[in-house]
Amino acid sequence: MSEAVAKAGDNALSAQFHTLLASFDLHSYANDGAALKVYSPINGALIGSLDEHSKQDADKTIEKSLAAFRSWRTVPAPVRGQLVRLLGEELRAAKVELGALVTAECGKIVSEGLGEVQEMIDICDYAVGLSRQLYGLTIASERPGHHMREMWHPLGCVGVISAFNFPVAVWAWNAAIALVCGNAVVWKPSEKTPFVALACQVLCERAVARFEKEYDQKVPEGLLSVLIGQKEIGETLSHNTSVSLVSATGSVPMGRSVAPVVAERLGRSLLELGGNNGMIVTESADLSLAVRAILFSAVGTAGQRCTTLRRLFVHEDIYDDLVSSLTKAYGAVRVGNPLDSDTLIGPLIDDAALNAMQSSLEQAKDQGGKILSGGDVVNLPGLEGGAYVKPALVEMSEQSAVVKHETFAPILYVMRYSDVKDVVEVHNDVPQGLSSSIFTTNVREAEYFLSAAGSDCGIANVNIGPSGAEIGGAFGGEKETGGGRESGSDSWKTYMRRQTQTINYSDELPLAQGVVFDL
Repeated sequence: MSEAVAKAGDNALSAQFHTLLASFDLHSYANDGAALKVYSPINGALIGSLDEHSKQDADKTIEKSLAAFRSWRTVPAPVRGQLVRLLGEELRAAKVELGALVTAECGKIVSEGLGEVQEMIDICDYAVGLSRQLYGLTIASERPGHHMREMWHPLGCVGVISAFNFPVAVWAWNAAIALVCGNAVVWKPSEKTPFVALACQVLCERAVARFEKEYDQKVPEGLLSVLIGQKEIGETLSHNTSVSLVSATGSVPMGRSVAPVVAERLGRSLLELGGNNGMIVTESADLSLAVRAILFSAVGTAGQRCTTLRRLFVHEDIYDDLVSSLTKAYGAVRVGNPLDSDTLIGPLIDDAALNAMQSSLEQAKDQGGKILSGGDVVNLPGLEGGAYVKPALVEMSEQSAVVKHETFAPILYVMRYSDVKDVVEVHNDVPQGLSSSIFTTNVREAEYFLSAAGSDCGIANVNIGPSGAEIGGAFGGEKETGGGRESGSDSWKTYMRRQTQTINYSDELPLAQGVVFDL
């Protein structure tokens, strides 16, 4: 390809980025001389520059957020849900543009970018229904003429720290639930994906304007805020005592820095950190199903999901057949521009991620591993600024140190096993505990995997991969994954405070436990 043609390709992408920013009026935020430079992983092109917020800016934003909470908490929960309903409608209307901006800024393929926005829409729908179901308990009292109940009240200002790989969905999980629970939200997005966060803020403002018009009710200023900056902004959220809950998604080192700071001030933290997810394929498994699940789980989002499949344990009787099928499938995966509809793997987020992948592959070989497919850097004409690589399938004789380490890239380590109970122990012998799965048609194996003696992860699946959770179930994991739960089930309780209430409707004052205290 000639230099002129390559330049034309760059110009075409730049024009596309410009159009996406214009669709959300984000050029008003951009400043050519600003410190934060945002580059697309697709080709390394500059998307735009943004001013960063200072610690003082962050403290003022948190102060406004706290004031907004004090007003918003008095609005009935079903009415709060209507704001989230309108946000969901704005997301539906802007789904294509927001999905494309996700692709441009973090490198996901088109269908995954759209899928992430759909996940935002889904959680809004879920939260609207939840706004009428914030149930407490009634409790029998031991004292005559008394009854007890539990009441759930709004918590306060919720700080959300999100990562580049799900630049908008994780915020939506938190924000939609937090809003119907009566809280205000301050969001610190990844410094690698700030424009898509600002686009969400624009959609929030549109929803607020509609809410105020339709319900003739003012939404307090500062209810939903975005702070642009580096890790210092996250540190400010962690230290500020006005932030009742810090919900942080990212690496284990990030979680280790957030958790003790929040704990020291006796605040709450919700952590969703690393995953080193495993799958067991037994001799009774449907192999055609397993191959498809393995491929998406291990290769999707270029291996940059916290639920990415990274460890594969295959029964020795089917090992050769399955690995042969996987090797062929890996060779057929299309790596390229994520904006092209036939691409299955886009770029890694940056060169640092590419270098980390190459380092792990070298360590795997040093620890007895054999690369069966992939691992090669891919040079694409016109996209030389992107970090493209073929997904790697690596055969290991055992679960060595590099296998126990999470590398945020498309590396799948495959190992043989002979006994299902033994391999479950090996599966659990890693620091992380997010997601897991087993492929089997044997009900005993499936139920053992799901039992207390089975998978030690927060998510355990049968005959589906570990990647691709639905919003109806609580999402999160154990051990170094952090123990937090977001999205569905009863995770809403994290965003509220519980109050036990006792009501005496008699004309007596009996004490609990039969205590007598008469003068």
